[in-house]
Amino acid sequence: MTAETLLASLQLSIPELILAVGAMALLMIGVFAGEKSTSTVTGLAVAVLIIAGLWLVLKTGEGEAYGGAFLSDPFAKFMKVLALIGSITAMVMTVGHARSAQIDRFEFPVLLVLATLGMLLMISANDLMSLYLSLELQSLALYVVAAINRDSIRSTEAGLKYFVLGALSSGMLLYGMSLVYGFTGHTGFDEIAASLTTTGTPSLGLIFGLVFILAGLAFKISAVPFHMWTPDVYEGAPTPVTAFFAAAPKVAAMAIFVRVVINAFEPVVVQWQQIVVFISIASMLLGAFAAIGQKNIKRLMAYSSIGHMGYALVGLAAGSMAGVRGVLLYMLIYMVMTLGTFACILAMRRKDGENVESVDDLAGLSQTNPFMATVLTILMFSLAGIPPMAGFFAKYFVFMAAIEAHLYALAIVGVLASVVGAYYYLRVIKVMWFDDAKGEFARTAGELRLVFGLSGLFVVGYVLIGGPLGNAAEVAARTFF
Repeated sequence: MTAETLLASLQLSIPELILAVGAMALLMIGVFAGEKSTSTVTGLAVAVLIIAGLWLVLKTGEGEAYGGAFLSDPFAKFMKVLALIGSITAMVMTVGHARSAQIDRFEFPVLLVLATLGMLLMISANDLMSLYLSLELQSLALYVVAAINRDSIRSTEAGLKYFVLGALSSGMLLYGMSLVYGFTGHTGFDEIAASLTTTGTPSLGLIFGLVFILAGLAFKISAVPFHMWTPDVYEGAPTPVTAFFAAAPKVAAMAIFVRVVINAFEPVVVQWQQIVVFISIASMLLGAFAAIGQKNIKRLMAYSSIGHMGYALVGLAAGSMAGVRGVLLYMLIYMVMTLGTFACILAMRRKDGENVESVDDLAGLSQTNPFMATVLTILMFSLAGIPPMAGFFAKYFVFMAAIEAHLYALAIVGVLASVVGAYYYLRVIKVMWFDDAKGEFARTAGELRLVFGLSGLFVVGYVLIGGPLGNAAEVAARTFF
């Protein structure tokens, strides 16, 4: 690599370099200033993420970097902006809850910045090796974050489960990559696609490799049957951590899932389409039925996220530009709905400082906190896919893409699963509006009111801003077609 190409590569990856250098600087500040620097480091971490996002939007060009291992294109920009917004919002929501959740350590924001760095690199990965390295950078930071409350058995258990199952998924992913490399002779996505185009019918070994790669990626988006870590980690990890887990990492994992199957394995679309259809149906059904009996609202949201990843995969299964556009819009709307909901969950704190997580603790919220009850009702309607909320349009786009691709059974199962899933969202609404109040929550922090207020406004007003967002998603989806 010449000095000129290296310079061009560095220019395309400046947002990632900002996060990497920023994380190291924040670590040094935390080490030398001690534990009292937590709020300072958190504020600086948010600033670093915002600077990286502004540079990404205003300055970053398009092209390949580092010998084709890194790709900057409209798709990468769209998903990176979503990941950065998710990370910034989740970090802002932790400010008032770090002490009560016992995560007021300067390492916490540094780890979130490193995890976000891994996400951005993963979204731009155009090679199996860069994919694996970025995935592990993100995962290692998340393993530590899940168990960051060392005094909590639940948090430690969540981190351990996530680590053990994450290591298993990484092993499956690596094994799949080795098979694909062995049967194609390439690790670059474009080269793999070219090799598959020239060879015609794919070999059995290559199909095995594809299955293992998709299994490893399905773990990262918590799709069935690789979902088993999600409910336990969501419940056991501190709530601010769970809010982070539910948003930005899902966006990045779905982005690389799309890039791998559409970019690298487009010539064998018939083979991977069957796998995606299966995990999509399984995720939608499990998410719909398993959440019905949940009493803990964080576990309920875990099963909800499993179901929503299944709905997003409906668009990917279509394998068309409309399908990818649907996936992008789905992930945007899902992230906004989830962050708003977790802002409400973080606001579920009694006046004695105790955080509560039971659905029944929301009883009578309409009487004690009408604003929060109204916003949470809007978000629940949207998560259920009831028009004219944003969640309805998210499902509409992916189901229409499936119908255009003649995947009628998949679309029908999705609609039926939505009907079943509406039950547990409506149950939350019923508890808030029709049950007797059990007591008031403490005054809601300003940052949480801002997050769930903006989230509710987006969900209700999506009909007014959906056009420009749809156009941006279409430009991003056109990258592959």
